[in-house]
Amino acid sequence: MQKINISQGPENVSRLILGCMRMPALSVEEAANVIRTAYELGINYVDHATCYGDGEAEKRFGDAMAHTGINREDLVIQSKCGLRFDKQIFDWRKSNILNSVDEILKRLKIEYLDVLLLHRPDLLYDPEQIAEAFDELESSGKVRSFGVSNTMPMQIELLKKYVKQPLKINQLQLSLEQSQLIDQDLYMNNKTTDMSVMRDGGALDYCRLNDITIQAWSPLQRGMFKGMFIDNPEYPELNKVLSELAEKYCVAKSAIAIAWILRHPARMQVITGTMNPVHLKEMAAADKIDLTHEEWYQLYLSSGKFLP
Repeated sequence: MQKINISQGPENVSRLILGCMRMPALSVEEAANVIRTAYELGINYVDHATCYGDGEAEKRFGDAMAHTGINREDLVIQSKCGLRFDKQIFDWRKSNILNSVDEILKRLKIEYLDVLLLHRPDLLYDPEQIAEAFDELESSGKVRSFGVSNTMPMQIELLKKYVKQPLKINQLQLSLEQSQLIDQDLYMNNKTTDMSVMRDGGALDYCRLNDITIQAWSPLQRGMFKGMFIDNPEYPELNKVLSELAEKYCVAKSAIAIAWILRHPARMQVITGTMNPVHLKEMAAADKIDLTHEEWYQLYLSSGKFLP
């Protein structure tokens, strides 16, 4: 699998990421098989969050790693903190960040995180508290790199005023169906469609200007966790084009959908959320596909977009 370097962050990392949100549904043995399969495919980056199964995803991963034969140093392990569904709040307070990291490390059974992301914005966040937390985590060796998720450009700018560590990752939703991250540029100043509305403060261009790696989540999903668009009868034209290109490149349709994201010059990573080793192998084939300029647009337009 092709590797990229994250500016001022982890180097030689896979373009695909193993997302572990659904890992609590697996046994320890099944989880170990998924981790091992991903590693054998060249996927050396793993994504977690404290809210995934209320910590169970991290715990299952930590228990499973001992059965994989993989050295901890051979993986880039990332987790996110800030979502506290038990209290129905988002929490970027210093105390929660520090406590969360201690709990993450305990569940994962590791000594440090390669990357910690702040998980969605806390509307009451104090950047000075975050800076203090990051300083403590870095000096203690508990976290090596930092970033954010689902965060607007000006929020990142405010954080950068106080946080001295580089913030070089932003997790954002992107798929052929949920493509608002790129739509607004095409329909700029077009009152005939709400796709011209800027909903993210120009996050894509901001990240590219500031060498921030975008990690695209839910690459096969429609809406907000409403299921996949692949083989969904509501998307006949999209699935027709996916099928044609899948046949051309001798891969599954899921690989074509992920290759569409990887084709973008922003050099994004893509988070795969499957816990099925067969599906994981199908998706990993996306790394070997280089869609043409014309094919990229063909897929984009087949998902319901139009050229103004």
